[in-house]
Amino acid sequence: MNKKQTYLLALLSAFLLWLAWPPMPFTTPLLLIGLVPLFIALNSISGNPEKKQGKRIFLTAGLTFLVWNTGSTYWVYNAISAYNGPLVAIPVSLIPYGLGALLMTFAFWLYYRLGKYVNKKTAYLGLIAFYIGLEYLQQTWDLAFPWMTLGNGLAGMHQLAQWYDYTGIYGGSLWILVSNILAFEAYKKFKSQNGYLRFRTTGIWVLVVIIPISISLAKYFTAEQKGTPSNVVVVQPNIDPYQKLESIPPLEQVKILTQLSDSIGQTNTEYFIWPETAIPSYDNEDRIRETTTFGTLQNFMGKYKNGTLITGIESIKIYPDKKTLSARYDSQANLYVDHFNTAMQIENSADVQFYHKSKLVPGVEKMPFPKVFSFLDVVFAQLGGAVDGWGWQEKPDVLYAQSGIGVAPVICYESLWGDWIGQSVKDGAQFIAVITNDAWWGNTSGKDQHMMYAKLRAIETHRDVARSANTGISCFINQRGDITQRTKWWTRTAIKGNVNLNDDITFYVRSGDIIAKIFSVLAVILALIIPYKKWVKK
Repeated sequence: MNKKQTYLLALLSAFLLWLAWPPMPFTTPLLLIGLVPLFIALNSISGNPEKKQGKRIFLTAGLTFLVWNTGSTYWVYNAISAYNGPLVAIPVSLIPYGLGALLMTFAFWLYYRLGKYVNKKTAYLGLIAFYIGLEYLQQTWDLAFPWMTLGNGLAGMHQLAQWYDYTGIYGGSLWILVSNILAFEAYKKFKSQNGYLRFRTTGIWVLVVIIPISISLAKYFTAEQKGTPSNVVVVQPNIDPYQKLESIPPLEQVKILTQLSDSIGQTNTEYFIWPETAIPSYDNEDRIRETTTFGTLQNFMGKYKNGTLITGIESIKIYPDKKTLSARYDSQANLYVDHFNTAMQIENSADVQFYHKSKLVPGVEKMPFPKVFSFLDVVFAQLGGAVDGWGWQEKPDVLYAQSGIGVAPVICYESLWGDWIGQSVKDGAQFIAVITNDAWWGNTSGKDQHMMYAKLRAIETHRDVARSANTGISCFINQRGDITQRTKWWTRTAIKGNVNLNDDITFYVRSGDIIAKIFSVLAVILALIIPYKKWVKK
């Protein structure tokens, strides 16, 4: 097989994966065979003795993952350039386009290298470990962008992912990888064997596909929505993000939010959810009760005696010294200031609670590895990010109302971290409130993918989700991942519904991303075989 043929197979895999990826409807099962053309191409390269074989393996796999990642997250450039310009958008876009693809490619290259020293089954185990381990790296390090984790793909048909309450998304990644490996082996056996042996591997592959689907569908159709219902109002103010920050005063925006809330609020409404940065007032958290914003919100809440408001706000904290890595020095005041993307909870009392967005977009909201690269602060400042960008907190939180209801506050990008949200649920959260502003992305698939990923958080935790997005799509999601209500894109509106306050704890919430952690350790062990066999044993 020549280069052209192997590259065409790589592109076919990229196309199948793109076609299967959210928000494409009904094509999700293609994930289970999408990598087979790539396996065929890599097998052909490995079977032909030639110089620079490893380079061809790397370039062929790299083509698949670069095209797939770019095609599925093309909107990243739109979102970043709309606010920061192309100078920032180009390098930052390389994180999802290039870096994610590079890690996926590296997993396949390591699989090729390991295959030179071990048997086929061990090499396949290595591929699974390398791939999942590097996916976990994409979730945990400072250049994190776990958008394209294979298990996220089942958000397109969440009915197939009901067992995520045990495994989380890495169980989905494991299933997809095993299915593709067996499908490739079945293809080889079909071409090379006769009689029963020709179909034996196909039968095993069919079982690996059918059994998880059957379990998932059985769980889906027998699932019960647990917990006491609570009336919640979700507001979508639909304020243009440019006008929001430049030409519309914060109090005018608050007026829009309160009017929308009052339009459907009831005396028994227990929660109002407003979107990310709904109040761009930069109020001092330590003096929030003295602000006009707080007084206005208290007047609004006075009409709802049992009500609680969770709203996005851009807030600050002031320190006499550099208390945090993110604090900025104000030379005029001779003080340090921290800026936060915050979820604030207000009730009919003086009690105010704050949660700070902690999963920040690398290079835009936070400089990667701030402790190591603090000396590059001046350079990153020119690119729209810095060490002293947004502040963050180290652990997830639960916002408790006077009634005792606990809510997991999730701001925008954080809805990709199942383990992070699971910790809030473990600590007492009874439903999940996602607040976001997806307006920067425009009317692209990015906003739809973001919303659909929230379905997986509902399944993992057995928690209802109330999602408030500035320009859409806002929605309610039940515990099995169904969207029970949703708004239209770029529409000013509000919706209300009952969320079930569940206290049950799933296996996934208790154990977290244990699959990813196990395979990460295994990946290190198997990777060490390569230098050992190549140099040490010699």
